[in-house]
Amino acid sequence: MSVNVVKKRNPAFWVPTLYFAEGLPFVVINVVSVLMYKAMKISDAQIAFFTTLVIFPWTLKPLWGPFLEMFKTKKYFVVATQFIGGISFGLLALTLQTHNFFGYSLAFFALIAFNGATHDIAADGVYINVLNLQEQAKYIGWQGAFYNVAKVLSQGAFVFIAGELEQSIGLVPAWTIVMSIFGVILVLLSLYHSKMLPVGGTSETIKTAKEAFTTFRKVFITFFEKKYIAWGIAFIILYRFAEGQAMKIVPLFLRADRAVGGIGLSTAQIGIIYGFFPPAAFILGSILAGYFTSKLGLRKSLFILCAFFNIPFVVYVFLAFFLPTSLFTIGTAVVFEYFGYGVGFIGLTLFMMQQIAPGKYKMAHYAFATGIMNLGLMIPSALSGFVSDFLGYKHFFLWVMIATIPSFLITWFVPFREIEEEQTTK
Repeated sequence: MSVNVVKKRNPAFWVPTLYFAEGLPFVVINVVSVLMYKAMKISDAQIAFFTTLVIFPWTLKPLWGPFLEMFKTKKYFVVATQFIGGISFGLLALTLQTHNFFGYSLAFFALIAFNGATHDIAADGVYINVLNLQEQAKYIGWQGAFYNVAKVLSQGAFVFIAGELEQSIGLVPAWTIVMSIFGVILVLLSLYHSKMLPVGGTSETIKTAKEAFTTFRKVFITFFEKKYIAWGIAFIILYRFAEGQAMKIVPLFLRADRAVGGIGLSTAQIGIIYGFFPPAAFILGSILAGYFTSKLGLRKSLFILCAFFNIPFVVYVFLAFFLPTSLFTIGTAVVFEYFGYGVGFIGLTLFMMQQIAPGKYKMAHYAFATGIMNLGLMIPSALSGFVSDFLGYKHFFLWVMIATIPSFLITWFVPFREIEEEQTTK
């Protein structure tokens, strides 16, 4: 009886907290850890290498995603990984008191990364299995919004708290307290979700290693047997082709000297520009796009979302050619691009949920899709520096606009499986 009650609970009671919990570990490892190690006098080279290395589980999560389809429930893995993540942050905080804190803390960050990637698989599994297509579109904006709330809170408010505590109680105690707070938050969320989260579907009954291997093989094969899967993979890779090249170069362009074609902002000025308004614009765009898509349907809205995603990159062409000095002008351009990013990213997320994931193994197949997405983003991102050095900032951002063409083409031509209509009419 209690299970049925939980299943019917309004998604507003668990979607925001679920995706806040999903965003927190990733941002802490990817951004906050960098600032902590910098304060602790670790070299830039070590920080960049090791903090990048430990986030690799988020790219590799399709390798163990299928196993989560075989045991327990999606809710079980969500609650367990949140609790384990909270305890791990607490233990990480204790390692900061040791002489070899760098190695020990990195080991716990690696554990938290694997645990966090596992949490993401299960969390997305709950979302996809519990909500119908219209509800997925409606709440997808809140999903992205609260993921970014975790981002703003962890790399904004808690970094500020750490900085203040550094002055009053010392460096190590300050970061010990902040990392412990992250742990407490995740433990409290695990307790909350143990009561509020829907089950999200049960697993197959696996009794032997042979059955486990057979199920894994079945999950893998059925992904590539889906109708139009080649088109779907091409869409996942090409939708972010321009973004993958711009994302690494934009902050470098804003920081570079005006003598070499950059905007010439200080680090503090970049912090001001990115501090509040761009994340707020992203959240607003995500929420509006979610409601827009829930009303119109993914098929009819996808090309519009693609336009919002790609066209705003033109602001960097404007900045590169005119090199304005006004922080208001520069900030407005960045806010405009982030709003479009928030709107347009909904298209990719919903496509993976509604066109790639549906089937018997929704959770694992969605993890496959996000892994392909991350790989597709890494390739243009890795090459963007070489292209930028060769072309210069002005021509690089013109190239970025040309690079949006594959995104528009694949969005226009990608075929849809009939699952959208089938599930909407049920």
